[in-house]
Amino acid sequence: MEDDAPNREAVGTLLRHVLETLDGDVAAVYAERGLSDYRPRFSPPLRALVADGPLPIRELAHRIGVTHSAASQTVAQMARAGLVELAPGVDARQRVVHLSTRARELLPVIEAEWAATTAAMRELDGELPAPLADVLHAVLSAVARRPLRRRIADAGLPPPPT
Repeated sequence: MEDDAPNREAVGTLLRHVLETLDGDVAAVYAERGLSDYRPRFSPPLRALVADGPLPIRELAHRIGVTHSAASQTVAQMARAGLVELAPGVDARQRVVHLSTRARELLPVIEAEWAATTAAMRELDGELPAPLADVLHAVLSAVARRPLRRRIADAGLPPPPT
C-alpha cells in the first residue's frame, strides 16, 4: 500500500482516497486534452442526456443513481462549464436539463475517454481480488440488509443518553 494511504480501519477516509485518486487521474486525462473544466462526475449525467434527451433534474438524478441535491449541484457546475442549459418544466418548480452545443461538440472526446476508462478499469479489476464494482455493490447490498448504524449498536456501543 502506498505511504500516504489512510489506515485500514479508516474505511470512509480510504474510500474517499480511492475515489479522489481515480477521479484525479480521469480529470488529468481531460486536462491533457484541453478540457480542464470538465469533471469526471459530469459523464454519467451527460451520457443519460445523450441517451434519453432532455430530463428534469429529479429524473436525471434517478437515472444516474444520486440524490436530487447531488444532481442539482452537478448540473449547476455543468451549466457554469457551458455543457448544459436549463429550461422551465411543466410547472414552475421543475427545471429541465438540455445538452448544450458545446457538450455535443465534446461528445467524441468524452465517449472515447469513457470507453478507454472502462477498459482501464477492467484491467485494474484483473489485479484485484475481486472487481471493484462487484465489491462496492456487495457493500451496498450488505448495508441495505443491515445498516452500519445497527452493526455499530450491536458491536456494543452504548445507546445515546435520553
